[in-house]
Amino acid sequence: MTAAPETPIAANLPPPRWYRWMVLVLISLAMFGNYYIYDSISPLADVLKAQLGFSDADIGWLNAIYSLPNIFMVLIGGIIIDRIGIRRSVAIFAALCLVGATITVSSGVLEIMAAGRLVFGLGAESLIVAVTTAVAKWFRGKELSLAFGLNLTIARLGSFAALNSPSWGSSLYESWRLPLLVSVAAGVICVAGATIYWVLERTGEKKYDLGKGGSTDKVVLADLMRFGTSYWMIVALCVVFYSAVFPFQTFAVKFFIEAHGTTRETGGFLSSILTLFAMIATPIFGYSADRYGRRASLMVFGSILLIPAYLLMAYTSLSLYIPMAMMGVAFSLIPAVMWPSVAYIVGQERLGTAYGLMTMIQNIGLAGFNLLIGWTNDASGASVSHPEGYVPGMWIFTVLGILGVFFALLLLRRERGPQAHGLETITIAHH
Repeated sequence: MTAAPETPIAANLPPPRWYRWMVLVLISLAMFGNYYIYDSISPLADVLKAQLGFSDADIGWLNAIYSLPNIFMVLIGGIIIDRIGIRRSVAIFAALCLVGATITVSSGVLEIMAAGRLVFGLGAESLIVAVTTAVAKWFRGKELSLAFGLNLTIARLGSFAALNSPSWGSSLYESWRLPLLVSVAAGVICVAGATIYWVLERTGEKKYDLGKGGSTDKVVLADLMRFGTSYWMIVALCVVFYSAVFPFQTFAVKFFIEAHGTTRETGGFLSSILTLFAMIATPIFGYSADRYGRRASLMVFGSILLIPAYLLMAYTSLSLYIPMAMMGVAFSLIPAVMWPSVAYIVGQERLGTAYGLMTMIQNIGLAGFNLLIGWTNDASGASVSHPEGYVPGMWIFTVLGILGVFFALLLLRRERGPQAHGLETITIAHH
């Protein structure tokens, strides 16, 4: 009697929903550690100034040098992702994050700390590109915007924890080194998340049909200029939006302490409001985009919210919670629709490269504006005895907000025309 042929594992079936969501949660742990390490500098700004004699320009440099290698690295990282696959890329970049955090805490010498931030930057932004590409791989055509939103929520828990560390770990701030040791622990979490994702993706590839994305035989650099006008409008918005937010956060705690008389604990919480709003609202906005479309319209609205926030903080005594809440909504809304929109414009086989190029150009802005704001604060004499010195920097951020509205309106106009990619109209049916 001949035995019946063995039924093959359901290799032609997509992964079940529970598996996709488990992948999302666990790969987001890598982002949690990444975000914590990045935001560990901001609450330390006045401690670094007092204990190590750093100027605002020095502190700006610690975040600017993070961005400098990414002007080139994230594009290379995007190509690496498309060549060697997502799981290997995630593992490599997570390891660099841990190494960078370890170097940063090893010495109070500016050059060594900057070297650590540089190594961290080499891994961190490319890790974000790899995780973004992973989310697109597992959720494209499904709950993509919601998945991006939840990914950012978990990642920003890292930022929230770091920015509020003066509250839950106030005793750590008696020394500049202790808070940075906690960031090394966050690096360990980053590597752990990358390792678990490796196992989940490898297992998933054997059991399920994950599509053809994630690798390509050849990346033609000339193709980078053929992504289309909508893609470049999103890139332009990305640059000015993040340049208005992250360099502000670099100095936000110090600004709140010196210009508005808050404690370090209150300043850290105020800065973390951006993160708190984003953790809660980003998945909601992502879900809304999945259900109703209107992605370009949402980007316009989010950009408008950013404009008045900085001037309110510079010129009024209005409660700081109000402008920070406005920024928080913008910081939730724009990323929730901006990053997944790229997946509707660029093919899966070039998605790692597209995200890498976008992040590369973003980091030109972040490096430049971290340095510019640090230099502007020093040149204007920004300090507790001269809080007006922060006003020129606030105007720089305001102009960036105005440019954000401009680029978002250009994108909306195109996406309502004959060359639209469906950003306003594509919706996902939920069952």
